[in-house]
Amino acid sequence: MRLLLLLFSLFVLVSAMTTPSFREKQLSYTRIREAYNYKEKVVDNTLAGVSISRDSLRIYLIAFKAEKIMELWAKNNSDSVFIPIKEFSICDISGSEGPKRRYRDLQVPEGFYHISELNPYSKYYLSMEINYPNASDSIRGVRGHLGNQIFIHGSCVSSGCLAMTDDRIRELFVYCIEAYNSGQEQIALTIYPTRLNDSNYSGLVSDYKKDKDKLSLWGDLKKSYDLFLQTKVQPIVKFLPDGTHEIK
Repeated sequence: MRLLLLLFSLFVLVSAMTTPSFREKQLSYTRIREAYNYKEKVVDNTLAGVSISRDSLRIYLIAFKAEKIMELWAKNNSDSVFIPIKEFSICDISGSEGPKRRYRDLQVPEGFYHISELNPYSKYYLSMEINYPNASDSIRGVRGHLGNQIFIHGSCVSSGCLAMTDDRIRELFVYCIEAYNSGQEQIALTIYPTRLNDSNYSGLVSDYKKDKDKLSLWGDLKKSYDLFLQTKVQPIVKFLPDGTHEIK
């Protein structure tokens, strides 16, 4: 019996030692290796400068459509609050303010999302799929014609996606891979029409005062925007049956 227990323990230990990490699996792809060759030192130096360890990295992404900015916030797993790490310029973005509600409307979505897949074989060099349509989009969009396959990607061209340059997507990929590698299960992405300070929000409300769909979504996004600025804690978002959100 003791021998069986010993053999089992050795099997578990050897399995743990031979199972490749998330990072190691990703590095089997040529473009991921290129990303690390170009950007690993940059990422390491940036994180070290704010006392964040790669081994406990947690990240949160925020995009502002009007400003064409993607903000990267990060923290150690044991930290209570996020800190700003970097702003990435969005090279190209299609559509205008307002959510995506149907296939081929060329709108970039707005709302509360997460990264659902990393694609190292994208025709746009590297891409990260987001989980559009989310639960709210499925209720408020045109059913059966919502569209899908919305990405953050390289190659500066957009038809509903957030397009970065290849250089910027390389760096963002390294941050995401490192966060997954350190145990983060889901990387959240909140997409805003603009920075929802009081002035910008008032302007949107005035310009779209008859559009109940947009105003309802932007009201929820405004709560999230203000709460995060105040606390630096990623808001907890609950999707409600009518397509609105509960923000905590």
